[in-house]
Amino acid sequence: MKRIALLGSTGSIGTSTLRIVKNFPESFSVSTLAAHSNIDILAEQIETFKPELVALFDAKKAAELQERFPHQKIVSGEEGLIEAATHSSVDFVVMAIVGTAALMPTVSALEAGKPVGLASKEVMVAAGELVSTIAREKGVSILPIDSEHSALFQCLEGRKLCDVRRLILTASGGPFRAHTHDQLAKISVDEALNHPTWSMGPKVTIDSSTLINKGLEKIEARWLFDIPPEKIEVVIHPQSIVHSFVEFIDGSMLAQMSEPDMIYPIQYALTYPERKKGMFPSFDFVKNGKLEFFSPDHQKFPALSLIHESLRMGGSAPCYLNGANEVLVARFLKREISWLGIVDKLEKLLGRHRVVQPGSIEAVLTVDAEARNEALSI
Repeated sequence: MKRIALLGSTGSIGTSTLRIVKNFPESFSVSTLAAHSNIDILAEQIETFKPELVALFDAKKAAELQERFPHQKIVSGEEGLIEAATHSSVDFVVMAIVGTAALMPTVSALEAGKPVGLASKEVMVAAGELVSTIAREKGVSILPIDSEHSALFQCLEGRKLCDVRRLILTASGGPFRAHTHDQLAKISVDEALNHPTWSMGPKVTIDSSTLINKGLEKIEARWLFDIPPEKIEVVIHPQSIVHSFVEFIDGSMLAQMSEPDMIYPIQYALTYPERKKGMFPSFDFVKNGKLEFFSPDHQKFPALSLIHESLRMGGSAPCYLNGANEVLVARFLKREISWLGIVDKLEKLLGRHRVVQPGSIEAVLTVDAEARNEALSI
């Protein structure tokens, strides 16, 4: 029985994870649950899965939930998230908190010797080198839950990195792939939240529409697989059936394919190194008979070029870009800036960032805070 800590339990990754737990009651149980503030969904999860500990980032909501469950141990704040991630009963941590709020709980889990299934790409974007080092030193695994990184992980398993020519991340292209520049200038929040393929939270959905999400995945892949960034490429694949490719030095390729549902990579991370019977019928090759691939348009979607520039700058640049992007996306969702303004402002901010070499998690958080402050005022 693998006992799970699920941080970000009320989001799309969290609820999908609990579907899998429910489907394999003999294999998984829930030790701890953590969320930001959605106590209605969390209350249902408490009643169904009977966790030992519940954490809410929002202290006021935690107090409200405690009144509803007087005998349930409920903690709050970042300290509460860390307690949920490091609880003594936990065998495996699913980290599905959006943004750099996942950083400290992830680091704490790894330092406590807990393997982590990572859906929060911002952790590796902001502090990939440091987090990877901690995992190696503690001898614990980071298993990717993003569909693209899970695909790469599966294709690379048992292979030598020196045999890899390149990693190829696929991107749906988002809802605006065929838009003209004039159309891009008029995008509304509702339009940007309507992803053609995936059902995700608002922040990730907006990131997917600008393609910044795919750029962040490139940074994440660089650290997860210890691959130089120049060996990681992006291709547009609207059907989202091929989740990523690995090309080897002899020219042969391996790809991982499935229907576009996050159940597949989550289940693989939970059951690894084993596989268990899936929850869906067999793949229909006739229904999915058309697979298309295109080069990304860097003029209409300059976010990928911006990511490349942050990798070239090195040091604190990816962390700075990530923190600033989180704030700019939040400002777009509040209708304070335009959709085009997200990447336009991000480019200006990155252009004036003075790169440092953050040698600790505390230094990373300092860079992140600087980026957020500056993104609020531009």
